[in-house]
Amino acid sequence: MVADFKPIALTLGDAAGIGPEIVAMAFRDSPECVQGCVVVGDLAVMQRAADVLAAAHPSAARLTLLPLSQLSELPRDLPRMALPVLQVGKPMTRAQLPVWGQISAAAGALAADAVLWAAQAALRGELSSLVTAPLHKEALSAAGVPFPGHTEMLQACAAAHVGVPVAQMPVRMMLANRELRTVLVSIHVPLRQAIEAVTVENILQTLRITHAAELAATGRAPHMGVAGLNPHAGEGGLLGREELDIIVPALQQARAEGLQVSGPFAPDTVFMRARAKDGSPGEFDVVIAMYHDQGLIPVKYLGVEQGVNVTLGLPLVRTSPDHGTAFDLAGTGRADPSSLLEALAMARRLSGG
Repeated sequence: MVADFKPIALTLGDAAGIGPEIVAMAFRDSPECVQGCVVVGDLAVMQRAADVLAAAHPSAARLTLLPLSQLSELPRDLPRMALPVLQVGKPMTRAQLPVWGQISAAAGALAADAVLWAAQAALRGELSSLVTAPLHKEALSAAGVPFPGHTEMLQACAAAHVGVPVAQMPVRMMLANRELRTVLVSIHVPLRQAIEAVTVENILQTLRITHAAELAATGRAPHMGVAGLNPHAGEGGLLGREELDIIVPALQQARAEGLQVSGPFAPDTVFMRARAKDGSPGEFDVVIAMYHDQGLIPVKYLGVEQGVNVTLGLPLVRTSPDHGTAFDLAGTGRADPSSLLEALAMARRLSGG
């Protein structure tokens, strides 16, 4: 590997889910998209994924694993049908492989180890970005991992690397496809806690992080449309006062700081107004949603196969497919790698690769 070559890491996700398969599919079917990429995980897991694809599609060319012990061994021009895998931790044996579609502490531990290894390598400047295949939150919990998902894990890792408390490394989740971008004020918390998280400071922080990320990625300040919390954005206080007492003051402060923000708008229409379609841009570059499902449902409805999850606010580039582990499909060779490929393309754009 030449000195100026920084690979993209693809973490394998939950070994009992579709992550390893869609990663293997990307290398088999889209070799031009995975040049400069390395899989971070386990050799036996990825060999099993390659075997599943071979059994499901016997007429297709077969992948050959390329074991790596360090990033410098990755060839800049990857041979076609090669699947480069950097082993993290002690290799699994075939007998130790998690059962397809079942929650496994071993799978949760491996998924977390792969993400943390890749994140630390990216923070050291050894990777240009990382693309994370889906992991399973219950498997993480079974493994004793103290984080509910990728976002929180990466936040803690980045904060430790910089040497600051986690609270001083605020991050946000952006879900994006070709038609819509949405950023969430809160992420993986119960709905009752999500409502409590709608504060002036949290909204302001979300707007600032989104503004900085979009400015860095596109070179221009984004126009952000903000969703209300309540139906019809509160109807002037008749259906709730959060818009009047919290969201409007946050937007006033954001405008005073020079940010381009509009709202709050009725949550049932703001996403339609922001949607780009028929070659025409939407009214807003991005929508700020007050909680997880408010922002994710419209993006997923437009097409999970195009959706990409981007973590904003980190000192590294991280993207992920906009879907889960799909335990019901795992091991069949029928999973769709489209969202993973979209996440890879997004990572390249954000990292300048």
